[in-house]
Amino acid sequence: MFSGKTIFVTLVLLVTAVFAQASEPKELVFLNWANYMDPDILVEFEQRTGISVKQRYFDSDTTRDELLLETEGKGFDLALVNGSSIRILAKRGWLEPLDESSIPNLKHVNPRWRSAFEQAENYGVPYSWGTIGIVYRKDLVPFTVSSWMDLLQPAEELHGKISMIGDNKDIVGVALKALGYSLNTTDEKALQEAEALLQAQAPAVKTYRYISIGADSALLTGQIVMSMMYNGDMRMLQQHSDNIAFVLPKEGGNIWTDYLSVLSASPRKADAKRFINFLNEPEIAARLAQFTHYATPNLSAEALLPAEFRNDPVIYPTGEALENSEAYGRLPPRAQKRQAAIVSRLVQGG
Repeated sequence: MFSGKTIFVTLVLLVTAVFAQASEPKELVFLNWANYMDPDILVEFEQRTGISVKQRYFDSDTTRDELLLETEGKGFDLALVNGSSIRILAKRGWLEPLDESSIPNLKHVNPRWRSAFEQAENYGVPYSWGTIGIVYRKDLVPFTVSSWMDLLQPAEELHGKISMIGDNKDIVGVALKALGYSLNTTDEKALQEAEALLQAQAPAVKTYRYISIGADSALLTGQIVMSMMYNGDMRMLQQHSDNIAFVLPKEGGNIWTDYLSVLSASPRKADAKRFINFLNEPEIAARLAQFTHYATPNLSAEALLPAEFRNDPVIYPTGEALENSEAYGRLPPRAQKRQAAIVSRLVQGG
């Protein structure tokens, strides 16, 4: 039989435990690209909700997937996921289903981008979309860049000053586009030609890592004069120098969509969904687009953007180059391994 003292002590312990749990600082861990989130927006979210957001960064889609594989998707509450990876990560059971019942502001998002990739509508919320092209120093490159071959067969004076993205799909994809193939081809002859082109370029390449877009960028110092780059990142760099130029090559490139996904292992799924819903408030989404310099999938936010932003041909490309561009499709495992082997041999020096 419990004494009054025992019951009192038990109640005190229960109240203390509940209070301690309630007073614990709430924090979300967000796996993201660097420079891809406005810090002022994170501050506003914390002020409104008491929930802070801590970011961890990756420098390519491949390294993000490797990190998730190492941790089995644990240790993160949400992640920035490219469209072509959503199906794979969801199949592994790492992603939480998302819909308008948990994220009401999905009503503002363009259906085109919600369903642009397999399983994206079920496991991701569109964050931004864009293209991949060539950024270069127009004061240090003595010609107008217009083709992927300008990067893949660089003039001799540019050797050692070229940068590429070491992501499997991106680097093989641009070589395929340069040669007139679809970036989704699985044709062995086309892949052999793409590898030969990349191997011939390799002595001219300084790095296969995505270069910084901050004030210390190698493009600003002149260590790099031409590089693969995502279109909005060029606008970030241009804030530091008017000599930075960008082109979506005439052969076309990749049209990508990035998504916010909640990790199924997260103990804070409700808070993560609350954060995604906050980011899709039209005014917040419009601010985020202007910070990242990428096109927003949020239709209501798009209506709030300045005309200068909406009409920027770097952010919202038009014309033949865009018509020649493609989204990544689903590749069979054998083709994925083939691309990975090409890049492995390339980065390791053959």
